[in-house]
Amino acid sequence: MSEERRTAYRTAPLTIETWPDFSALVEANNGVWGGCWCMGFHPEGVGAGHTREGNRQAKLGHVERGTVHQVLVYDDATCVGWCQYGSPVELPNIQNRARYERGADVLPDWRIGCIFTGAKHRGAGVARAAVDGALEAIRAAGGGVVEAYPEQTAERPPQRGAYLHTGPEELFEQFGFVRDRQIAKWRWVMRTTV
Repeated sequence: MSEERRTAYRTAPLTIETWPDFSALVEANNGVWGGCWCMGFHPEGVGAGHTREGNRQAKLGHVERGTVHQVLVYDDATCVGWCQYGSPVELPNIQNRARYERGADVLPDWRIGCIFTGAKHRGAGVARAAVDGALEAIRAAGGGVVEAYPEQTAERPPQRGAYLHTGPEELFEQFGFVRDRQIAKWRWVMRTTV
C-alpha cells in the first residue's frame, strides 16, 4: 500500500449506525481471537463461560446503551480496524491487572484497550490512524491522562505468529506516551496527557 493511501484513512465512532461495518470486520476475522468481539477489556470480559455469540450480543448491548468508546478506521467505505478506549470503569480488565494494581498510585482518566487491524491491511498505518482517532476523540471529550498497555518489541526475540492486540510500544511513543512502569516481562504501562 502506498504512503498516499495510508494517509487517506478516515475514522468514525462505533455506534449503532456503524455497527454493521464493525460486525463485518469482526466476522471476516473469525470473531477476533476466536470470538472475543473486542469484549476482553469490558467488565464482562471473555474466557470460561463466554461464547462467541454471547460476546457478540454483549458488545452490541454496549453499543446500544452507549457504554462503549471505540474508533473505527475506514479505507474508503470499508472498516479495516479500530482502537478501543474508555474510562477505567468501562475497561477494567487489563492484562497483568494484579501487578498493575500493586503499582497504581492514581488511575488514568482514559485507557486504550485493544487495537485491531484486519489481516489484509496490516503494516499499512491502520493502527496509527486508529490511535490518532482515539486520542482526538479523547481530546474532544475533555482530555486528561491516557494510559496504554503495549508490548515491548525492541530487544525481544521474534514472536512467530504473534499479534500485539494492545499495540507495540513504538506506536505509542509516536504520540508522546512514555513508560510509567513495567507490569510483565514485555508489557509496559505508558502514559500521556491530552
